[in-house]
Amino acid sequence: MVEKADVLIEGFRPGVTERLGLGPDQCLARNPRLVYGRMTGWGQNGPLAMSAGHDISYLALTGALHAMGRADEDPAIPLNLVGDFGGGSLYLVVGVLAGVFEAARSGQGQVVDAAIVDGAANPTSVLHGMMAAGIWRDQRGSNELDSGRPWYDVYKTSDGKHVAVGAIEPKFYAEFIYRLGLDPTELDRSSPDSWPAIRKRIAEVFATRTREEWAEVFDGTDACVSPVLSLLEAPQHPHNAARETFVEVGGVLQAAPAPRFSRTPGAVRSEPSIPGGQTREVLARWGLDNVDELIESGVALQR
Repeated sequence: MVEKADVLIEGFRPGVTERLGLGPDQCLARNPRLVYGRMTGWGQNGPLAMSAGHDISYLALTGALHAMGRADEDPAIPLNLVGDFGGGSLYLVVGVLAGVFEAARSGQGQVVDAAIVDGAANPTSVLHGMMAAGIWRDQRGSNELDSGRPWYDVYKTSDGKHVAVGAIEPKFYAEFIYRLGLDPTELDRSSPDSWPAIRKRIAEVFATRTREEWAEVFDGTDACVSPVLSLLEAPQHPHNAARETFVEVGGVLQAAPAPRFSRTPGAVRSEPSIPGGQTREVLARWGLDNVDELIESGVALQR
């Protein structure tokens, strides 16, 4: 199978595939064009390489977790979207695709060492750059994008739900204040001393109407205000519905494939697979003629 493959992806701890005789050296000897993707938490080397970890572990060690949350509160846990999926799988995909592209030119494969800790650290480059420029503080909840500014925050509405505000640029802030029905001269944001009062006034106004009422006020404007929707509510939003951002397959609701391709569009083509449920079919598709022998011997497992 390795001889026919473009890519092999493994997610064991370092050294396991080598011990099994399926390490990069053995596989690349059989297929020099192979791109060998390795997915780990801590990477193939380093003091923590053999240790267990989870999304929160990697975020903690990269400084990303420290930067998330409000001032004088504990760091906010961003689900496992930033580490596992963002810094992990997406970086692995980018690396593997780059490797396949390069192999098509050079005829040579290579190993892609995708460590979640590396991927989680990489996007913080923008924060390090802003700190170096003096426009970001290493203090949670005190910056433009971390709830430190009243015009980039979430506010509770009269029905106990929330709206998200991201009116950073002056013209968007002006539109935001106008739609709130407030006097811009009373909400001059040029001085940090006025920010607590601005935040308090904005909160008071948002508390006078429901989330849906505010969504109607700001719908289609450049004020950068959006209703905070639940996972079940999001697919019903007119914009998501129009773009078919969510799809239902076999009774399972999920996000549609992204990004979108004009000539070769992606699609969810089947229901979620049961582990081992398609082993016989897949091995036969790879051209193996001893599938029954592999299953009977326990080399391959078929449910």
